[in-house]
Amino acid sequence: MPIVVGCVLAASAVALVAYLLWPTWRATAFKGPERLPVSIGGTLFNVPSAAIRVKIQRHTGPQERVDLGFDYPSLTPPEAPHHVSADQIDQAPHPIDRIFVSISAHHDAMSPETRLKTIYPRYLNPAAVSVQDGLTMRGFRAGTPYDVEDLFVAEQPALVARCTRDAATPGMCLSERRVEGADLVFRFPRSWLSQWQDVTAAMDRLTAQMHAVK
Repeated sequence: MPIVVGCVLAASAVALVAYLLWPTWRATAFKGPERLPVSIGGTLFNVPSAAIRVKIQRHTGPQERVDLGFDYPSLTPPEAPHHVSADQIDQAPHPIDRIFVSISAHHDAMSPETRLKTIYPRYLNPAAVSVQDGLTMRGFRAGTPYDVEDLFVAEQPALVARCTRDAATPGMCLSERRVEGADLVFRFPRSWLSQWQDVTAAMDRLTAQMHAVK
C-alpha cells in the first residue's frame, strides 16, 4: 500500500508540473508593422501596410508611387480578398464600397490648381449646372480630350472632381490634391456625389492620417 500511494503521489506531481509548464501560445504568421513610413517625392507619408494594393510597394523608404484602398465610410484597410469558385464568377458584381488613393511624385508637373484654372476652361461648356448644396457641374465639350467627363466643383468644403459619365460601367471620379512633393489622386464612384460633403471629409481625413502636418 505505501508503494501504491507513493506512485500515485509521484504521478500527480508530474502531471501538475507538466500542466503548469505546458506552453499556451500558438505560433502565428508575422504580418509586419501596421503602418509603414514611405518617402514619395521627398515627402514623408505614414501609410497602413494592409491598405497597400501592390505587394511590391509594401516596404519602407523612398518610393516613386504607392497605391492604396480603403473601405468606405469606415476608411479602414480592406479585408483580404475571399476565394471565388467557378460557379460564383457569373454572379452580379458587388457595388464599389472603397475609395482608392494613389500617391506619386509629381516632379514639378502642373499642379491640380493650375490645371483647373488654365487647362479645363478651354474644354468646358460655358453653362454651369447647380447640383446640390453648393456643388456645381460643367460638362466637357464633345471632341475634347475630356468629352466623356464632367467637372464638379464646390467651395465649402473645397472639392474638385473630374468624373466619367455612367455608361456600360458606372462613372468614376478623380479628385487630386498636392502635398509638398507628391500628388494624391482619389478615385471613387460618381454616385457618391449625392453625399459629396462626406466624401470630401473622408479625403481630408485620409490625407491628414497619412501626412500629419506639424
